Amino acid sequence: MTLITVLLRYYIAILLLFFVGRLTLFVLYFERFSGDEVNYWLTFLYGLRMDVILTSMLFILPVLLLTLMPSRFKHIVAGTVKYYFLVVIAVLIYLENATLPFFAQYDVRPNYLFVEYLEYPKEVFSMLFADYLLEFCVALLMIAAAMYLYLKMTGDAFLRVFDVPYHQRVLWFFPLALLLLLGIRSSLGHRPANISDAMYSTSRIVNEITKNTPYSIVYAIYANKKYGQGALLDKYGKMAPSEALERVKKRLHIESNSTVSVLSRLEHTHFKRSEPKNLVIFLQESMGAQFVEAVGGEAGITPEFNRLAKEGILFKDLYSNGTRSIRGIAGMVSGNFSIPGKGVLKRNKSQHDFFTLASLLKPLGYKSLFIYGGESRFDNMKGWFLGNGFDEIIDEPKFSNPKFVGTWGVCDEEVAMRANAEFKKLHANKQKFVSLIFSTSNHAPFDFPEGKFAPVEGVALKSVKNAIKYADYAIGRFIDAARQEAYYKDTVFVIVSDHNIRVYGDDVVPVNMFHIPGLILSKGLTPQQYEKIATQPDVLATALDLMGMDATYPIMGHSIFSDAKQNLALMQFNSTYALRVDNTVAVLREGMDAQTFRYVNEHLVARESDAELERDLLAFIVALDYLYNHKLYR
Repeated sequence: MTLITVLLRYYIAILLLFFVGRLTLFVLYFERFSGDEVNYWLTFLYGLRMDVILTSMLFILPVLLLTLMPSRFKHIVAGTVKYYFLVVIAVLIYLENATLPFFAQYDVRPNYLFVEYLEYPKEVFSMLFADYLLEFCVALLMIAAAMYLYLKMTGDAFLRVFDVPYHQRVLWFFPLALLLLLGIRSSLGHRPANISDAMYSTSRIVNEITKNTPYSIVYAIYANKKYGQGALLDKYGKMAPSEALERVKKRLHIESNSTVSVLSRLEHTHFKRSEPKNLVIFLQESMGAQFVEAVGGEAGITPEFNRLAKEGILFKDLYSNGTRSIRGIAGMVSGNFSIPGKGVLKRNKSQHDFFTLASLLKPLGYKSLFIYGGESRFDNMKGWFLGNGFDEIIDEPKFSNPKFVGTWGVCDEEVAMRANAEFKKLHANKQKFVSLIFSTSNHAPFDFPEGKFAPVEGVALKSVKNAIKYADYAIGRFIDAARQEAYYKDTVFVIVSDHNIRVYGDDVVPVNMFHIPGLILSKGLTPQQYEKIATQPDVLATALDLMGMDATYPIMGHSIFSDAKQNLALMQFNSTYALRVDNTVAVLREGMDAQTFRYVNEHLVARESDAELERDLLAFIVALDYLYNHKLYR
């Protein structure tokens, strides 16, 4: 029996095992999604992709041993590989069986919760034997039967592989390794496939069926280990969550008695309308305030934004959550400040039931779209958006024959024009909508189509300034196109940056490098400049206010038209936090005591300690982590 025949047999066997598990879920839950307008049959195609990724990973060790080990070790290697597959098959059968009761209980495939409570073996096994004794026994019988058949059919197949001359086996290593690498990567694009690629539909159940259980568990363990924050919080200081939450509520001027969503409260609109408006947020990649003349930056780089700034609400002193896109997305889509460690888009416990614009507006009949020129699997955006209420994602693969595709995706102008076309179609169908459009241009190597604008003088064509000027050009094209359409009068438009470019400076926290532009446009809106400190959550709350409806939400900010609006900003710089209230800034770093500064001429100047402000900063860090871990941001 040849090397390829042996490996292929078990590769196909494992894929069939996953197929049977997915088919079982498909049949059991068919009524849940059969009426949805999704192509649920694709679950088997996308599911196969997930299965191939994991199966390819499982075959790394056998391929290495069977191709590279000399024949004098054949008995050791053959035995090792034989019992390796025995264990793998037994574990996979157990996990596929365990998926059924877990799915019935939690409505998802096994995730980190599946292993989280293994530190309590007594309680876990008591529950298993009390509630799932039959399922447990069936799984054991299936595993025993599979092990018996495997051992009987395998025989000395792996030993006979060594009948092939050593040099031939070594030569086979290279094509096999390449195939496994392609299987694991499962993509010829810029980024490898990941669990977000299972989130292909608007049906959460279909997406869960599409996933692969072992892959989901392993990914959850990895994410929790890498992004878990227990040890990190200890480095900032100690505070009881109850005190932290009360301090945050007081500092943000939020009154809430909810135990399900701790910050949730009803906010009354200042612009009541019988028919609330649509909402479109055009999030700009790395557009710092220093490039935008309208908010005090350099002249000549953003002429379109400067022009539009005279027609809407301009935020003159707006600050980003952090220094990464996922922080800005969380701020503008969820009104959430930056939690310690990795952002909520990549965290396990925020993949479902985390507050977003989509989840807020869906009950009111709004369709929600995320429109992005790149690959939405990046930073787990696809998984997070679809898992938290967004109906549709339009990303690079959904653009038909785009005229310009750079390193990071379809150019901003084409993304903006696609968005305009989608909104026009939705409005024609009398469908209310909410959308986040995310630009891609301002990323090295700064790809954008030439001939669209007059380049900035004195700098290279492919540079930050010209990338921002192209993004600005796309903003102008989008708004001008929208104004020609009927939906414009019924829509609130927000143009805001996710964060600044690479944040640098000598200060412990370079506050000035968190300064970003923000603008709200809407027909009939009185132009004005908001001069006070504002945050991305404040911009979001203001946009919702302007839509003209009362809303209940946990957003960590207030409309600028509300008396509850506070003059503060919370900023995260790597693992350092800064809380600015007026021109006093508290800073807290890992393993260090908090410090208080005055913010003067765009720099921090040390001053005497403000103990309450420093305690409030620690409270924000503790509360943000607590809200995430206990799923209280809904």
